[in-house]
Amino acid sequence: MMRGGRRLALALALLLVAPVAQGRGVDAAALDAILARLPSGARIGLLVVDETGAVVAERNADARMVPASTTKLFTTAAALALLPATDQPDATGGASVTLEGSPRAPDVVLRGHGDARLSSAPDCRSDCLATLADAVAARTHRVGRVIGDDSAMADERWPSGMGWDNMATVSATAVSALTLDDNIAVAQVIGGASGAPARIEPPAGITVSGTILTGTAQPAIARSTLPGSDIWRLSGTIAPGTTQRLVLSVADPAARAAAVLWAMLVARGVTVSGPVLARHRADDVPGAEPAPLARLVPPPLVQDVALTLRQSQNLHAELLLRRLTPSGTVSAGLAARGAALAPVGFAPGSVSLYDGSGMSAHNRVTPRALVNLLRWGQAQPWGAAWLDGFPVAGQSGTLKGRLRGTALDGRLRAKTGTLLGTQTRRHPAQH
Repeated sequence: MMRGGRRLALALALLLVAPVAQGRGVDAAALDAILARLPSGARIGLLVVDETGAVVAERNADARMVPASTTKLFTTAAALALLPATDQPDATGGASVTLEGSPRAPDVVLRGHGDARLSSAPDCRSDCLATLADAVAARTHRVGRVIGDDSAMADERWPSGMGWDNMATVSATAVSALTLDDNIAVAQVIGGASGAPARIEPPAGITVSGTILTGTAQPAIARSTLPGSDIWRLSGTIAPGTTQRLVLSVADPAARAAAVLWAMLVARGVTVSGPVLARHRADDVPGAEPAPLARLVPPPLVQDVALTLRQSQNLHAELLLRRLTPSGTVSAGLAARGAALAPVGFAPGSVSLYDGSGMSAHNRVTPRALVNLLRWGQAQPWGAAWLDGFPVAGQSGTLKGRLRGTALDGRLRAKTGTLLGTQTRRHPAQH
């Protein structure tokens, strides 16, 4: 998430289940003293309630504020409420391969279905692209084109209201039904003799240009790309005899996944006579799919919900939003999420959301709406699994390095959110 901004908007919605004295709230003067420590000009919205719903403290509880990554609370709650069998292996989300066209040199079509966890890691043990490469190599030793197909979802790679300068960051990789390695690619830069150009090893499917010199000066490597492009330019220096990994965001995940599969097939002795291509959907209606040669079945989706909350994983949240409806469009996902959470009873205008992750600067939520969501979610059949995915103070996720050594270490579950000029905290439980 992006941080910064001179004017800070701070929204807090807290649901405390620790004992609170009957009929007693937080002393107003004491609360004012705490809030006075915030930067000058900060806009604050805060609501604290106890286990009965009684208000313990509040400030601007109905102010519409930017929720940042706490938007993921809405998306993950809707996913657990709407999607079937989230505690069972994810039979509908996994990637597949088919062989299409000429029997002598068929095209290999790699299709994604919204699974966020497909991996090409050498030590992959679950949801592995290598499994699909093995299936192709076992069937044929000659293929034509290798096609990455993400048409199971609409070609809407970035949410409305996300800053263009975020598009090249690993926090805002492009959204695609065919996602591999969180849509992140790694280039290797290897320093040589002093004064000589370093060796650059680009990742499959990504174009890298520029020169990095090997030098004794303080190493510094710069990288740049245009929004929506998979062409990266590198410059700077690296120390002799060292290797540096450069993490690059992917703008066309379907093309990148196909390129990685192409390399895997070649490594298995398969002759590939055609190019690597990407196939995107031009409308809002997914097409029919032929029976696959092989299809992966990822782990239960509830595990991905927990990962999304603990790591505040933007890409995974956006995919969960799109998976809420068969069409795989953002607009349909937003409507489905709103319908799933209608029983919460949000006040009119208290929730306005345009994405699944919270990267959109258009989003607005009130602290009271967040408290209502937390109270409602806790009471649902899936509520315990939902809360179990929240980061724990001093222990896990985005709170692992926070509140260590305090009374809340290991006792507080919370969802944080940070966007340019905004910080949010949603605390569902203090044990």
